[in-house]
Amino acid sequence: MKPIITTPDPRLRAKSSRVREIDDEIRQIIADMVESSLAWEKEHPYELSAAMAAPQLGVNKRIIIVRDDLDDKEHNSFTALINPEVIRTEGKMTKDYEGCLSVPEIYGLVSRPHKAKIKAQLENGQEVRLKADGYLARVLMHEIDHLNGILFIDHIKDDPKAFYRMTDKGDLEPITNYEAEIKNNPKLFPED
Repeated sequence: MKPIITTPDPRLRAKSSRVREIDDEIRQIIADMVESSLAWEKEHPYELSAAMAAPQLGVNKRIIIVRDDLDDKEHNSFTALINPEVIRTEGKMTKDYEGCLSVPEIYGLVSRPHKAKIKAQLENGQEVRLKADGYLARVLMHEIDHLNGILFIDHIKDDPKAFYRMTDKGDLEPITNYEAEIKNNPKLFPED
């Protein structure tokens, strides 16, 4: 199993390169992503690994995986999207909680468009266009952000009331002393 890298690893901030050919190396990266995602999930009983981007394994290639069933932790299949792009977003902006395997223990209330249209290639090379709304649209936009070196915390870093932490019982509670959190956890926002 490949380890999931976390902030402030600079590979999370690099823009990923396009995949030119879907070969055995790319298929192995996808398999590693699925394995690491499920292994992480086993260690986090209250959390679901909904998706992952290749940079989270230190591989700066434009590959994401998305869980086929975002509501059921028992279904462990994922779909790989290669060179995904957001073509268009629409609908009202909605706020919801986001977490990230590469930003341990921190969650945030992030505003994103309700709908997104995505184009990508499947693992077999087939080009697809997806229309997503709600939670799936949010997941896709979050992962595509990773490919551009953007983390969910970047969308909320100027709003101290948007940060949360998960309790031992699986509930999210606001981080009440944001300044102390940043001081004690400089990995969140390393100095440029």
